This record gives sequence, structure tokens and C-alpha cells, in this order.
Amino acid sequence: MADLKKEIEAIKQSCLSELTIAETERDIKDIRHRYLGRKSRLNSILRSIKDIPPDERPLIGSLANKVREELEKATSESINRVIKSSVSTSPDLTLPTRPYRIGRSHIITRTTNEIVSLLERVGFEVALGCEIETPYYNFEALNMPDDHPARDIQDTLYLVDGTLLRTHTSPVQIRYMETHKPPIRMIAPGRVYREENIDASHLPMFYQLEGLMVDKGVRFSDLKGILEYVAKRLFSKDLKTRFRPSFFPFTEPSAEMDVECPHCRGRGCNVCGYTGWIEILGAGLVHPYVFESVGYDRYDVSGFAFGMGIERIAMARHKIDDIRVFYQSGVRFLTGL
Repeated sequence: MADLKKEIEAIKQSCLSELTIAETERDIKDIRHRYLGRKSRLNSILRSIKDIPPDERPLIGSLANKVREELEKATSESINRVIKSSVSTSPDLTLPTRPYRIGRSHIITRTTNEIVSLLERVGFEVALGCEIETPYYNFEALNMPDDHPARDIQDTLYLVDGTLLRTHTSPVQIRYMETHKPPIRMIAPGRVYREENIDASHLPMFYQLEGLMVDKGVRFSDLKGILEYVAKRLFSKDLKTRFRPSFFPFTEPSAEMDVECPHCRGRGCNVCGYTGWIEILGAGLVHPYVFESVGYDRYDVSGFAFGMGIERIAMARHKIDDIRVFYQSGVRFLTGL
């Protein structure tokens, strides 16, 4: 029994001695494994107590368990000491700071916010709508009856319950007029969806911003003035603009607006398709049928509406020739704009 007591005390002193000079957490864990692990001598003594004479077992067992608890505590305290020492080490304040990048909004978000800001300055307010719409608000109220080509399933994404993913933000105009009386100046930015084959100029999901003004005596010249104001601040004050006759079911007369290509100044380049012009939006005076669908007196008020693709504006401003890069490129592309 005396030999076992001396051996247990020796194990204790040897372990404590090694712990005092251990410098890393790994060193301490190695010490604990050697002195307290499953194959350690102390664990072997504990397992062999059953072979000790019965009158000596309580003393040896108690001593071995006590030493084991002391060493467990000592190793834990040593680990805490090493960790605390490494954390409390004063940093070198002369070292340069780590480089970091400041986050920024996506180019589509920035372009949308810029257009919204321009229109808010002249009295327009933002209205938002749902992206899942009924055929009535997406088509019928906008003078597109059942046989209109846009209602074909090859052009529109329908859901199983008969609703659809809105193909433009114009339904927001209808819902807004149903709950507001003239005078009205509103804009509706948001995502829209169409059945499109993905290529350099088409995506099944993209962003639009539509505007609506309704009041007494609103003229086409008012529409031209607002749109020229927006275009010249988005591109350049000295860029030329032009309006071309067009057709939209919900406006009459209708037009499309072009700006002189900001990259070639009208000479022709790959960005403008060598025409010297870039189409940026469609617009027109609100069709009388649209006023009737929301309960307005078509003879008492008039108005104009316009709609633009945000990606198209961003592509023209930043010389981007493929719409897919907005959603497939990484940080290097985004931080370069």
C-alpha cells in the first residue's frame, strides 16, 4: 500500500510540474491525456483497486480519485490561463488595419432609386402593388380583352388558380385610381414577369417603373416635358430626344421615346445597333376605356402614362450589352459600376 501511495503522489507532482511550464493549449491537452487518459497509469491504478486487499481499498481508492479530481481541475485552470493570456495580449497599434469593402446597392436598385427621386421632385408619389395579379387588373381594365395576343400562355406566366404573374406594373395604376380621385401623380416601380427565352436582351423577370398623371386638362405636351426632364438628368442635358408614334392598348395616342445614344452621340455603334438612338420607354395619353373601368368621367379628366424598363436604362447608361450580367455576375462586376 505504501508503494501505491508514493506512486500516486509522484504522478500528481509530475503532472503539476509539467502544467506549470506548459505554454500552449495543445501542450496542456497532451499532458492531460498522458496523466488522465484511458491508458494512463492513474486510470490503471483505479481499475486495479479490486485486486488490492479489502482493508486497503478505501484508502487507495479515495486517494486516487482525489488526485484525479485535483489534476482535472489543474488542467482546466491551466487551459484558461493560456487562453486568457493570449487574448489579453496588447495589440500592436502600429500595424495597418485590415482592408474592408463598404457595401453598396445593386445597380438596378440604384437606377430605380434615382428615377424615383427625379419624379418625386415634380410631385409624383410611389405606389406598390402585388406581383400575383388577376386577369382583370392585368388585362381587362387596361383595354386588353380575352382575344388580345398578350393573354396567350406563350406570353404570360399563369398560375393553376387562374391568376398570373403580372406582365407589367400597370395594374398598380388601376388599383390606385380605384381608391384615389384626381388629381393624381403616381409611379409604380417593381418586378414583372413574362414568358421569354433568355438571351442578351430578354429575361423572364425584370424591373419596370410606370408613371401616371390624371387631372383636368392634362396634355401630351405635359407628358413630353416630364419625360424630357427625366431623360436629360439620367443621361445628359445636351442629348437629343425624340418621340415616335406607337401603339399600346391602354393609351391613345401612344409613342415611344428614344434618346440619342450617349456612347456614340448619334453616329452609330454596337450599343445602339448602329441607329444612333436608344429606345428607353413607351408612353401616351390614358385611353378613355381605362378611365371608364375605374369610374372616372372620361370627359371630365385626362391623363398620361409611361413605362420604362430599369435594366434598359442601366444598360444604356453603363455601356452594358447583355442584360444577363445584372443577375449572373459576381462582386467584381457590381463594384465596377
